[in-house]
Amino acid sequence: MARKQIESELSGTWYKIPDYKVMLIKDSSVPSDKKRIGNPVDVVDMFKTYLDGADREYFCIAMLDRKGNLLGLNTVSIGSISSSIVHPREVFKPAIIIGASSIILCHNHPSGDTMPSNEDITITRKLVEGGKLLNIEILDHVIIGDNYYSMKEKGII
Repeated sequence: MARKQIESELSGTWYKIPDYKVMLIKDSSVPSDKKRIGNPVDVVDMFKTYLDGADREYFCIAMLDRKGNLLGLNTVSIGSISSSIVHPREVFKPAIIIGASSIILCHNHPSGDTMPSNEDITITRKLVEGGKLLNIEILDHVIIGDNYYSMKEKGII
């Protein structure tokens, strides 16, 4: 008999279940003169600094506590010059870990044109529904380019 099999029979177990620790690690900091987000312009100011020089699409979130204070930022996905892959699991994972009550979605359009694509609107609606299930409100989805486009201001959210 193989040694592992004998040890397994002696201990009464045949499988060891991994024990994981989920941790939030601060990667860096983004300078900001605001602790709270009051409107889409605040979102644009913060993310313009964060996305400065990006040559492809970045899909990011700002995570907020129940009082609307910023808890942090997270880059969910880095795509190509015209698209990025966004999955609800990856959007909500950092928000759940940090204990956010709400999030603001933001992505850039390197072309400068801030008009949302059909895919942008579809994923936003899916994320709003997912947020309702998790009790994490999506406050806005802001697209940054030469100007900005706020889905909340336009009534999409």
